[in-house]
Amino acid sequence: MIPVRNQRMKPLPALRHLSWLLPLGLLTFLLSAPGEGPRARADKDGDKTKFRFSPERNPVNLIDKGFPLDISAAAGAEKGIKWQAALGNVSYGGPTIAGSKVFVGTNNEVPRDPTVKGDCGVVMCFDARTGKFLWQATHDKLPGGMATDYPRQGIASAPTVASDRVYYVSNRCELVCADVNGDPKNPGKAKFYWKRDMVKDLKVFPCQLAASSPLVVGDLVFAVTGNGKEALGAPWTFPNPDAPSFVAVNKHTGKVVWTDNSPGLNVMEGQWSNPVYADAKGRPLVIFPGGDGWLYAFDAVKPDKPVWKFDCNPKGVKFDEKNKRTGWDRTHCLASPVVVGDRLYVGTGHNPANGAGVGHLWCIEITKRGDVSARDDKLDPKAAVNKDSALVWHYGGRVVPKPQRERDVYFGRTLSTCCVVEGLCYVGELDGYVHCFDAKTGEKYWTFDTKGEIWSTASYVDGKVFIGTLDGDLYVFDHGKMLKKPQVIEFGRQLVTPVRFANGLLYVMTDTTLYAFGKK
Repeated sequence: MIPVRNQRMKPLPALRHLSWLLPLGLLTFLLSAPGEGPRARADKDGDKTKFRFSPERNPVNLIDKGFPLDISAAAGAEKGIKWQAALGNVSYGGPTIAGSKVFVGTNNEVPRDPTVKGDCGVVMCFDARTGKFLWQATHDKLPGGMATDYPRQGIASAPTVASDRVYYVSNRCELVCADVNGDPKNPGKAKFYWKRDMVKDLKVFPCQLAASSPLVVGDLVFAVTGNGKEALGAPWTFPNPDAPSFVAVNKHTGKVVWTDNSPGLNVMEGQWSNPVYADAKGRPLVIFPGGDGWLYAFDAVKPDKPVWKFDCNPKGVKFDEKNKRTGWDRTHCLASPVVVGDRLYVGTGHNPANGAGVGHLWCIEITKRGDVSARDDKLDPKAAVNKDSALVWHYGGRVVPKPQRERDVYFGRTLSTCCVVEGLCYVGELDGYVHCFDAKTGEKYWTFDTKGEIWSTASYVDGKVFIGTLDGDLYVFDHGKMLKKPQVIEFGRQLVTPVRFANGLLYVMTDTTLYAFGKK
């Protein structure tokens, strides 16, 4: 049976989406081969620090070795800290390490610039080796208040780096392009190339906070717009259901090239996930998670109608805002999808302010066409009815009949992006459990209960899997099918973004501080 424990889910005042969910600086370009049209693919240049920033969104580093584990950030007992940098007091964006720089999204509660006063979103840039502050971009709040730009949440988008430009979505629901080097004429400040205002230009209503981490493929920048409901009143309303859910703009000019609103009226609350790139047998795809619980795959070079779509919920499950018990069993993706080969991995959930509940973990094939959803209630990939489905395996749903003392779900709601490495899939639940699955078959090898809330995601380097909790504990697991007692490193502050590795340093970001740990 599924182990039971005391539930420790705290009521959360707002969506504070973990945009590392996303946490990826992306480098892609457009290639033309003889006799072929343009083909989008990932940049495989020689900068090894960019390795883990793959457009497939997988938080895995197979290159770097020898990171320190005898580290501490505890006051008076610091150990292994190469440098640390003060942020605001809420930090969800990044860290993104690209070349010699680190980019993070935070708020302005601890101002770097005394001339920038009050609540606003901030992207900060630091020197990756020394921690020296280089520059920052600031963005005022939207006028809609907590319904569209929740107070003091800052920038939740993980910046994406492509060549000498950095792309992110601001708290104002702007898709932004800035120079990675800042403004040489105004030291410490950003140099913007363009901003695309998705509220003004596309009539988007960002539910509580815009949070998408952009994806750069060829000459296009793709993002989830964040269009959603006014979810703080009763009943909820949907101000602009015809506004796009997904957008692609020219990366040089910011001009809108393409939009899509496939979720339409079926958006459940907000849309806070991120697009992912995939090579489906030579066809480049960009795959969007919709706020209706579906995945939508589009051609990455000439996006138009979906190439395929997949429902990330069991057949027939509906969303009922008024029925908190079972009406919320229909879920959607807050985590980023991950593509490894011809398979996609993703977990589902809800805004963490809504607490724990049922979730689903999916592995699907990316090479099919049309509606490739599972057709049976048992979600059996071998069933004849699913011969045209993309379903490879599924884990989750409610335990039936409902147990008296154990958990009544197999897998809970999640914000965590899957970490897929060497045939294993690691993923955390909002409710504090960390799981290890066989990535090919879905067989579960082990589960560990952190007894804390998990908003972060697992990341891998050098035989270790790292994942943090809201209690401020960083768990370090040995990679493998057998569960061994993890190392626990206490930070004492919320850990909601993944650990990053580059330049011989291990980067850990709390809500207030960015740390870089390294060998002496």
